[in-house]
Amino acid sequence: MFIVGNAILSDDIIEKHFVCDLIKCKGACCVEGDLGAPLDLEEIEQIKENLDSILPYITESGREVIENEGFYLKDWEGDFSTTTIEGKECSFAVYKENGILSCGIEQAWRDGKSTFRKPISCHLYPIRIDKYGDNDALNYNRWDICSPACDNGLSLKVHIYEFLKEPLIRKYGEEWYNQLVMEVKNKNEL
Repeated sequence: MFIVGNAILSDDIIEKHFVCDLIKCKGACCVEGDLGAPLDLEEIEQIKENLDSILPYITESGREVIENEGFYLKDWEGDFSTTTIEGKECSFAVYKENGILSCGIEQAWRDGKSTFRKPISCHLYPIRIDKYGDNDALNYNRWDICSPACDNGLSLKVHIYEFLKEPLIRKYGEEWYNQLVMEVKNKNEL
């Protein structure tokens, strides 16, 4: 276990390898599961502010779901997530010509139409964050659909925390990430 600031990271995040392999998985994490992408209240507000700019980037089915059900829901545990199309793909997911799913929210951001990139839960995947008071517990969410990413990370010798450098910095800041790297280096030197 690694503790950096208010974040407690499981050893798997440091030790396991992972690099998304979209050619093989086709973005299955945007479809599989029982709910859409986890959201926090701040993200709900950011999506609301940018929704008109995001809608042209998503499918007609996604727009219909958002029009009829909204873009988020509150689950049985009181957590928020994006709505889905018929219980499958996220309402913001878009199929590319090659069959790979991408994110309409992120495409609007890439095109400079939105100030919100995408939910941090998506950006940080396969890390999931659980809140415990003021602390965050970061855990590796193992999922068989990500087996190609594990193989890819192993062949490239890239650990989860290295692959997710950008979203970890987005969430916790560059100083925090540098501290994590230092902690890992110190442990490896023991």
